[in-house]
Amino acid sequence: MASKSIPRAKTPKSVGVSAEIVNDFFKNAKEKNLEYHSLMVIRNGKVAVEWYNEPFDKDTNHSVYSVSKSFTSTAIGFAVSEGLISLDDKLLDFFPEYTPKKPDPRFDKLTIHNLLRMSSGKKANILSDKGKIDWIDDYINSPWVFEPGEKFLYVNENIYMLSAIINKVTGMSMREYLRPRLFEPLGIDFPFWETDKNGIEAGGWGLYLKTEDLAKFILCYLKDGKYKGEQVIPKEWVRLATSKQIDNEYHRPGTDSSCGYGYCFWRDRLGGFRADGMFSQFGIAFPEYNAVVVVTSSISDEQDGLDGVFEFFPKAFVEECDDTELEFANSPGLAFSEHPEKEQEINDRYIKFRKKLILNLMGFPVSVLPLAITYMMTDKAGNIDMVKFDFNGEECVFRWSEGLEHNQISLGMDGHYRYSTMTLGGIDFKVCSNATWIDDNTLLVSIRPIQTVGKRNMLFSFRPNDRVVMTPSSTPYVGDIFAALNGFFDQAIANKTIRNLFKKFLQILPPLVEPKHYGKFIEGIKNR
Repeated sequence: MASKSIPRAKTPKSVGVSAEIVNDFFKNAKEKNLEYHSLMVIRNGKVAVEWYNEPFDKDTNHSVYSVSKSFTSTAIGFAVSEGLISLDDKLLDFFPEYTPKKPDPRFDKLTIHNLLRMSSGKKANILSDKGKIDWIDDYINSPWVFEPGEKFLYVNENIYMLSAIINKVTGMSMREYLRPRLFEPLGIDFPFWETDKNGIEAGGWGLYLKTEDLAKFILCYLKDGKYKGEQVIPKEWVRLATSKQIDNEYHRPGTDSSCGYGYCFWRDRLGGFRADGMFSQFGIAFPEYNAVVVVTSSISDEQDGLDGVFEFFPKAFVEECDDTELEFANSPGLAFSEHPEKEQEINDRYIKFRKKLILNLMGFPVSVLPLAITYMMTDKAGNIDMVKFDFNGEECVFRWSEGLEHNQISLGMDGHYRYSTMTLGGIDFKVCSNATWIDDNTLLVSIRPIQTVGKRNMLFSFRPNDRVVMTPSSTPYVGDIFAALNGFFDQAIANKTIRNLFKKFLQILPPLVEPKHYGKFIEGIKNR
């Protein structure tokens, strides 16, 4: 069987990519503290640059957030080409079992076309607890904010409804529908995709892919739907999906998110197109240069992430370049420390923490998974409790509970990660973890689920009388996440007074969503 991998170039120079300029990309990222997790540069059909920032690697799937939308759009494209649906079909016609609480003539204009280009006129509640609602019913009964087709408004749930339509007309999950049509022809292993309680993929988010998987997908779109000479995606759908279908000049004005929108693809300042996900997951096509750039990242402000790419690409695409060696940049090594006597005092004892009632009422209890991950999860993890440390020289076994889920992972204490698996929110995560003593009574634990953008830090302060204070933090920092969302709220909240109040609330929110946790050692608990 012929390999489905993208061919590798002998050198960047051999396909017209300047290694010197690529090195400048890495230097710039380091200077500006831009946390890219991987980079793949393809030109003339060959991989010129491939880099993974440890602990990320080529074999591990990475959360791609709203890049998922472009895959949902592709499923719609297949369904249109097969005559299962048309772009003019009305949303409600697919769900006769759902009757709007308030009939409205605007439903007659709410079509697949308007869902795809983010002009539904609907605005779902972004704070709804996805684990407790019927997503279809919630969307149908969400408020109207304008006439369908009138203008652009970025609403994740528009794309979930497209996923629900695929499920309805095919009788199968969207992943199963895409398996023989897209995943197998591109050589993409059957991916994980978060779903609602009924097994319908989230559509607008929740897909996990390898860097090369995303590169194959964008390369296929760059080549009018062909991959290695085989027509995979219908050519007409490629044209429609990547063309400007609606103006979005008032969506984050002056940024690369205001250059036009297709069917779940963004247009950019250079006339190309991209699949785009939160925290700067990008698959960018440069048609003029027959090139693709893919990055996975943990950069809260997506414009910063894009600027970090566009400053060096397409400038790096040159026909004549030198033989400079690539100088890959990686994260600095881990710190390690001596082992204080405190280890013997706390070893193999359970710590019980008090729940944060306000966070539980909000639906966002603190988890070993950072908020950047749990916010979009159907089944929320949270309420770190029953913590135990088992120290053993160069590593430590860390045990804890969140609700009914119990985990144990290894923490490296010798300047090296330890790799483990944990399950939270019903999802399995591969994690790399380490721990360092800051002083004789303070232990810093860092846990990174490497399929995701985030890292959880927990600072344990061991105090007299068996008291323990745990201070959580994360990367990306929650304050940066809320700051990056400001532009979104400009469109999502119509009332200016309420919008400004909400923005002020976001400024004081970080310490509220990651507060100190107070606990105490308890005795007489059997091993879990």
